Amino acid sequence: MMRRGCLFLAALGVLALIAAGIFASGWYGSANIEEDTPFVVPSGSSLTSVAQKLEEEGVIASADGFLLRAKILGGGAPIQAGEFLLPAGASPANILEAFQSGDVIRRFITIPEGMPSIMVHERLMAQPLLTGSVPVPAEGSVLPDTYDFERGESRAAVLQRMQAAMGKTLAELWDKRAPGIAVDSPKEAVTLASIVEKETGKPSERRMVAGLYSNRVKAGMMLQADPTIIYPITKGKPLGRRIRQSEISAVNGYNTYTMTGLPDGPITNPGRESIAAVLNPAKTSALYMVADGTGGHVFGDTLDEHNANVEKWYALRRQRGEM
Repeated sequence: MMRRGCLFLAALGVLALIAAGIFASGWYGSANIEEDTPFVVPSGSSLTSVAQKLEEEGVIASADGFLLRAKILGGGAPIQAGEFLLPAGASPANILEAFQSGDVIRRFITIPEGMPSIMVHERLMAQPLLTGSVPVPAEGSVLPDTYDFERGESRAAVLQRMQAAMGKTLAELWDKRAPGIAVDSPKEAVTLASIVEKETGKPSERRMVAGLYSNRVKAGMMLQADPTIIYPITKGKPLGRRIRQSEISAVNGYNTYTMTGLPDGPITNPGRESIAAVLNPAKTSALYMVADGTGGHVFGDTLDEHNANVEKWYALRRQRGEM
């Protein structure tokens, strides 16, 4: 009789082990994910509501089974909101761990150097995964860079990071400024850097262009920077045509063909390197520059030298059939 009892208990033990294995395999085995799948945990969700959402989307077979196994086998950390990437073959255990870790999918938005604020605003508003609205930011207040964000994040939060990055960068670079520079404040530095940013697309020229315009500021000369003519017309967007003579002679707070000194404010959002160039410009006596036909410029110290360089530029344009 005792032998039968022992056999019965042993059988129960085996069955319990089998049941435990089946229970565990439902947690550590693969869920119904055949390919990498994004999954959104809404803000304020409970594990119960998320389990039901997983079942509704066919990721797991049973919300109740998921919740039971999570209670017994899962960690006790709370789940976090956001968009998660559930990899192909992930187990329910992997899914819960992802939700608890907060390792959300990061999306990216890029603001190129020299993008004016009106276009920064358009780029933010055109991103469908962001929420809410923002006004057009102050010109020069955004640091061009690539920023990450989460699905459902507010545009205001992303813009705040862009502006905080500019504030931090400007403070850092201002503290390292060279003595005797042409600008007296961080705001003036951003204003002059915005002109440098728009006047050359060649990184190697930035400090030279900054040196040239610094010389003009110190000498009380007109800067005569074409982008300052365009800014009041388009707020920094491409003009799409040649500048008219009436626009060259227009008097306003930005046109540096009709005023000396710096314009009223920045004409775009300059990048870090253009700001650094203004705060540590090349030591040069150049006052003039003209395009060289390769995307760069030829620099001149005197008006006679500049006029000769202009003639070379015109000859090259005539040779190309552009004049």
